[in-house]
Parts: sequence; C-alpha cells; structure tokens
Amino acid sequence: MAIWLTENSKIIVQGMTGGEGTKHTRRMLASGAKVVGGVNARKAGTTHEGLPVFATVAEAVEATGADVSVVFVPPAFTKDAVKEAIDAAIPLCVVITEGVPVHDSTEFWAYATAKGNVTRIIGPNCPGIASPGASNAGIIPADITTAGRIGLVSKSGTLTYQLMYELRDFGFSTAVGIGGDPVIGTTHIDALAAFQDDPGTDAIVMIGEIGGDAEERAAAYIEQHVTKPVVAYVAGFTAPEGKTMGHAGAIVSGSAGTAQAKKEALEKVGVRVGKTPSETARLMREIMKSR
Repeated sequence: MAIWLTENSKIIVQGMTGGEGTKHTRRMLASGAKVVGGVNARKAGTTHEGLPVFATVAEAVEATGADVSVVFVPPAFTKDAVKEAIDAAIPLCVVITEGVPVHDSTEFWAYATAKGNVTRIIGPNCPGIASPGASNAGIIPADITTAGRIGLVSKSGTLTYQLMYELRDFGFSTAVGIGGDPVIGTTHIDALAAFQDDPGTDAIVMIGEIGGDAEERAAAYIEQHVTKPVVAYVAGFTAPEGKTMGHAGAIVSGSAGTAQAKKEALEKVGVRVGKTPSETARLMREIMKSR
C-alpha cells in the first residue's frame, strides 16, 4: 500500500521539455513510474523523450487519463501552471520549483481551496513523493531504498534521502517531501493522517525544522489522532537567532520556532526525537524490530 501515489498513477510533467524537466522525466521513467506525457503550449503536438507534449493540462488529462502532474517550470510561471492543473481537476499536483514567491503560493493554495480541494498540492520547493517499487513523482532518487512499511514526511529534501537510505533495510510505503517554504500545500498533519489510515504503513518518520509552528501543531494532532509510533527529527538546533537557514520558512524569531521548543512539544506527546538523522534512524529501527 501507499498514500497518494501508487503503481497505477499516471504522471504528466509540466515543463517536461526544459532542462530539469527532461532530466527528471528520464529518471522517473527509468524508475518504472508511468509518465504518460508533458505540457508545453509552445511545443504542443510534438514528442519529447518518446512522450506526447500537450498544450494544456486539461488536454493531457483527457488524452492520457493522467492523475498526477509534476511541475518543473520557472518560479515566475509556477502560479499559472498550478492553477492550470487545478482547473483540470487533476488529483495530485507536485510542485518541485524552488523560489516561488510566497504571495503566489498563497494564491494558488487559496485557488485550490476555492475549487473544493479536488487537487492536492505537494510543495512548492520540495523533492516530491515516492512510493518505492510503485512510482516516483519528483526528484527523489528511486534506488536508495526499498518498499516497506515505514511512512516518511519531511520538510527537507536531503534529509528525506538520508533517512530513506539509512532505513533501506526496512523500506518505505511512501516518502513525502512537503517542502520548507512558509506556505505549502500538503502539511505534516495531512501526511500523518494519511499514514495513520494506510494499512500498509506501520510507523512514521517525521522530519521538521526550525521556524513557524508546524511541528507543534503536528504534535497536537498526533496526541489526538495518531496511534502508530512516530519518530521525529528537527533540523536547526545550532541555527543563530534571526537568520534564515536554507529554507524560506526556517527562521527563528525570539523564542518562537526553535528546535528545542519543537522537540519538547513532540516528546510531550510520546514522539521519540533523535538528536541527529542517524539517531532518528536508529530509533525507528528499534521500533520496527520490535513489531
């Protein structure tokens, strides 16, 4: 089992003909993902990497039955690309693009809400979603882990890869990189809820980072709704106050958003929190061995 992305998912790539779109389309295809086409209005009617290119997402959906779109378009055009996917009512839109203006992210998130949340947005500024052995939508390496029964949700792309690799002997049902921008589509809580309901997931790894209160809100949700074991890591214990660290949302202001505060909130509800990514993997390994 997996959440949101399965072996039956049909993927289109918005911006497939660009450099990044081309590279990662090849990688997704090589992983066994069912990529069925791309979208570029200027190159509609042609083929690229052996796949048809359509003028719009709606045309691509109608012709291929696609239910996932991966967005590889420049930041200035991302808002329109995501709104186009929402208008086509595609169930899942994975926005890889980094540097999307927060105002634009807010606008297309609100647009999706106004349209009834038919389209789930993952990202922006994220590595995407992978269900090992089934499908891969984004830039997560397909060969660093195996299929298994751990669910992973992470703000950090590189830490996603590290935990997937360190726990490769147990494997993953799905790994979701939600991105580290201040405004994102899918949250920790969304993924926690999906993993809780997924019969193919036995335990959950949650990776957070400094800034905002997403991890504190996730802790409150876990206390009320999650019965499966959760292990967490919070990046940024050594970050200086007032400095943005890597992700646009990773900034500490006074006592708000610190790694220590997040760690304490999670531990209070029974989540085991590792001091390093490797310790976090060890904690999860202990849980999986005991099941």
